[in-house]
Amino acid sequence: MKRRFHKMHGLGNDFVVIDARDEPVALDAATARAVADRRTGVGCDQLILLETSQVADLKMRIFNSDGGEVQACGNAARCITLLQGGEPRIETLGGVIAGVANGTSASIDMGEPRFSWDEIPLAYPMDTRSMPVGWEELQSPFSVNVGNPHVVFFVEDANAAELDRLGPLIEADPLFPERINVNVASEEDGAIRLRVWERGAGLTQACGTGACATAVAAISLGRARSPVDIRLPGGTLTIAWERGGAIQMSGPATHVFTGEIDLEAFA
Repeated sequence: MKRRFHKMHGLGNDFVVIDARDEPVALDAATARAVADRRTGVGCDQLILLETSQVADLKMRIFNSDGGEVQACGNAARCITLLQGGEPRIETLGGVIAGVANGTSASIDMGEPRFSWDEIPLAYPMDTRSMPVGWEELQSPFSVNVGNPHVVFFVEDANAAELDRLGPLIEADPLFPERINVNVASEEDGAIRLRVWERGAGLTQACGTGACATAVAAISLGRARSPVDIRLPGGTLTIAWERGGAIQMSGPATHVFTGEIDLEAFA
């Protein structure tokens, strides 16, 4: 049976969105991988499944292109807020977040960051503001959970970092029992230049939670002041955060087209 889907993106981080609130969809990792395949499927960084929620206006489930289900996605949250309209509360595996739609952009209350080693989580206790670990030129990262786990490396030039090579090594390191999202950042004219290796998806044009994690790290370390612009390959997000408070993320979201898909053909 064919199901309607929306193709959307936030700064080039693209999604296939299937609304299963009226008619449930049984989705497994293999089907998610097949739909996400850019040669033989629809193609996307993440497949988003919308379901009913007992605690919010709707539930957003997020499947990376490798088929793995993850807790949070900031760019997807903006897209779903735009699709839903108004000020929806969205349940995710990382907690309930709140959005506000505004034309072709959206703002998201991403909740409070978590800094404890066991909340990220790491395999054993250590200072998460300057972790005593490194991988070649990437050393002493800042670690934080913003709905999903991130490490942030501040470097001289984010564009020069070999993230395509080092990203998968760091992602799968035993130090990170749930794997990790890897951010390389550099200061740039009062803003932050950022590239992200997403666990289960690889290099993407933008990562909303990566932008949040990097802004929190930069503000915590005195490298930036709130609000701060985070410049990603796909465009810019504005992140506001004060210590002890929730992270506010603002940026564009785009509806590309609507189509139909036969999920059974991908099973």
